[in-house]
Amino acid sequence: MSEAQVQIPTLQGQRCLLRELRLGDAPSLAAHADDVDVWRNLFDGFPHPYTLADAEAWCGGGWREGGHVWGIEVEGQIIGCVGFEAQAGWLRCNAEIGYWIGQAFWRRGICSEALRLVTAWAWANQPDLNRLCAGIFAWNQGSQAVARSAGYTLEAHWPQSAFKAGHLIDRVVWAAYRHQVSPASSLSFDPLTITP
Repeated sequence: MSEAQVQIPTLQGQRCLLRELRLGDAPSLAAHADDVDVWRNLFDGFPHPYTLADAEAWCGGGWREGGHVWGIEVEGQIIGCVGFEAQAGWLRCNAEIGYWIGQAFWRRGICSEALRLVTAWAWANQPDLNRLCAGIFAWNQGSQAVARSAGYTLEAHWPQSAFKAGHLIDRVVWAAYRHQVSPASSLSFDPLTITP
């Protein structure tokens, strides 16, 4: 996705402001990201230690390679990120969403609000999307609570499906749908009527 294609609007909540990242955000981001308790709940692409150089690379434009990404601003500082990346082709109705904030801001409802804001924006502005999903390490009860609070549903448990720090671990998938899903309506068409 080129820089010209990604437009990141500012989204205002009651607990946080979501906005485009800027190079000047790097010191704050690095301070919150360089925490082993943050790192242990994120995928291996998230470095540890998280240096100022890592933050400068991300805030200076690296975030644009990850789809739609917002910095989460609280009390005038960037404390984490939230974003999603849509899949392509026949899976374009899906996007993977992720989020994290610094430990000093945990358990205040900030991340749940950020997830709700981005989910609502996705439904309003990404017409092909119908499902947003968050793959979460099974041990991460905090991130699961964020997803639950934001209206996501536990969709799957994937045993032994990822490596973290050299260990094989379980993941769970939480998802939100543009249209409510019920067992009776899961098949919304007769596949025999589809024609090329």
